[in-house]
Amino acid sequence: MLTTRTIRLLTRAALFTVAMLAQQRDLVFRANSNLVIVDVFVRDHSGKEIADLKKEDFTLLEDGKPQKVAVFDYQRLSATPMTTPPAAAATVAVTPAAPPERPSAAPALPGGARYQDRRLLVLLFDLSSMQPAEQVRATESARKFLAQQMTPSDLVSVMTFSNELKTTQEFTSDRDLLDEAIHKIAIGEGSDLNVVGDTGDSTSGEDTGAAFVADETEFNIFNTDMKLSALETAAKTLGALPEKKAVIYFSSGINKTGVENQSQLRSTVNAAVRSNVSFYPVDARGLTTIIPGGGDASHAAQRGSTLYSGAAQTSQRSSFNDSQETLVTLASDTGGKAFLDNNNLAQGIVQAQKDMGSYYILGYYSTNAALDGRYRRIQVKLSPKLQAKLDYREGYYAPKEFGKFTSSDKESQLQQALMLGDPMTDLPLALEVNYFRLGRGSYFVPVAVKIPGSAIELGKKGANEVTDFDFIGELRDSKGRLLPTGVRDGITVKLDADNVAKLEKRNFEYDTGFTLAPGEYHLKFLARENRTGKMGTFETAFKVPDLDAKSGYLPVSSVVWSNQREELVAAVGSATKQKKADAANPLVENGEKLIPSVTRVFRKDQNLYVYMEAYDPTLEPASRPNERRASLVASLSFMRGKTKAFETPPEHLDELAPKRNSTLPIQFQVPLAKLPPGRYTAQVSVVDQVGRRFAFSRAQVVLLP
Repeated sequence: MLTTRTIRLLTRAALFTVAMLAQQRDLVFRANSNLVIVDVFVRDHSGKEIADLKKEDFTLLEDGKPQKVAVFDYQRLSATPMTTPPAAAATVAVTPAAPPERPSAAPALPGGARYQDRRLLVLLFDLSSMQPAEQVRATESARKFLAQQMTPSDLVSVMTFSNELKTTQEFTSDRDLLDEAIHKIAIGEGSDLNVVGDTGDSTSGEDTGAAFVADETEFNIFNTDMKLSALETAAKTLGALPEKKAVIYFSSGINKTGVENQSQLRSTVNAAVRSNVSFYPVDARGLTTIIPGGGDASHAAQRGSTLYSGAAQTSQRSSFNDSQETLVTLASDTGGKAFLDNNNLAQGIVQAQKDMGSYYILGYYSTNAALDGRYRRIQVKLSPKLQAKLDYREGYYAPKEFGKFTSSDKESQLQQALMLGDPMTDLPLALEVNYFRLGRGSYFVPVAVKIPGSAIELGKKGANEVTDFDFIGELRDSKGRLLPTGVRDGITVKLDADNVAKLEKRNFEYDTGFTLAPGEYHLKFLARENRTGKMGTFETAFKVPDLDAKSGYLPVSSVVWSNQREELVAAVGSATKQKKADAANPLVENGEKLIPSVTRVFRKDQNLYVYMEAYDPTLEPASRPNERRASLVASLSFMRGKTKAFETPPEHLDELAPKRNSTLPIQFQVPLAKLPPGRYTAQVSVVDQVGRRFAFSRAQVVLLP
């Protein structure tokens, strides 16, 4: 196995600022005594709720050890809609004052219900994913529910998400206030987020009350992660309330774009489970039919034979199903239900309302005082004389106090974090995997990881500021078997005063690499910053294709998109000697390393570097002894929708790599000043003129002012 393991400090090309989430903390378990709240639904075998049970009827266990029930409450919820008109609903408003925008970590009475006999429903409108017509459908359906199907037990809150998560109305039963909050939603807001405009930093200092602000520049690339991060923040904020909560998430699907981090989806689900939150996604597109040829009049029709082969419709249906997949996962993994393919969107809210029947709130102070961050299993049992079905969360992760960890504790924590199902998102990560053929059946797979400098805390050591990182990663094959190829590094980073001053606008970049055979793999990567103990997990599946297999296409590597070349000596931290590994890395040339962008967000004052390789090109007849030349033509183009915005002149390439006779490097350098800001589809096209084969590769890139 060849590996290359260094860490660099890079100028930020707007790495996604999920670092905002690093400022958030889990709101559930902050007290010195570990108070654990469990919501328990008790139903008989026919599904009917069982009321009027006593505290003595329940037995609580944590990791098999009995716990004393310190908090006991019953939430008796009505299922009968209000008969009063909306104007009179204010008379049933909540007696306690509405909670602050960011609720405190616990209710006034520790563990007790803040809202007695109330069903907590949150209407969350994802404006970034819905077109204006879908926003109208969603808001009108919500207003219909408030007017016709809201019950006296219901407390409703309204949230919106475009580039930031906002609470526009706190929990209330006042239908007029709720109707007004929904009515004020600006139709069309957020629906144009696929077009990048001026994203200069705001210096007004105005407090917008937003709980989570997504970096617009990266929102367009990490679309899925930004939505899920906002949902995670909503769940953590709601975790301050011990009652059961349902978040009705109006969306037009979550389309996977950019680099997919499976950890963020699992982290969002786990945050919801810990906070007693269930997601009820409602697809605002309603019942949709895939029309052969490309859709309605808002889209250009498909051309060519795909219209008749069914390939276009299959592709459309696959894309549509993929956009609903994450919604279904959010619902099923948090105890909710996804409401799809139905035009009566109000029924999605009713579904959440019906699922949240009366339930018991149980709380106990854990007898396990260890702040070890480990998973603890919860069991709730009823008296043997009572026959019932119980529904409750089955465990939680204990708090952790990193400052008191020993070296053994720290190592154990890393191994547990890698093995357990709960991802870490305190430390934001972005990760990119590429592949280049070294020889027959052997591929070099470079892995680049970026960490925003704004998420890192430094300590003084002599004239420099320092911090330590631990990196650990495991690689599995398509059958889930753990491979011996892996990552385990500890790196000390030293920064001088000049770099420290620029840290807020820089990224740390760590790179490593593997030598693999063709196949499908799963990489789970964990990074820990050792001054605070913040950890981040990134998971991704990737495929190394067999480029030796016969096909009609020209075999090519993956494409690296970059805005930066760094001298090898510029690394601010290094784990091992790099000479042998760097010699095998195609991204290293003449003492410089090409740094993958990962996010593919660039600025007009930068150069775009593009690198890929073509393999086994057809050689021209030799005009001289030992002469080996190919004849390839390559070009780079940028598309905005159906319009070609820019294309490089065709570049003729014929020189093979000196030590790899079957490999022809392909490189571009483009000044981005000539392109207007916006989102582009960039395409590299390569034609083997002698062998009459071709290949092309596309990527979504964003250009900022």
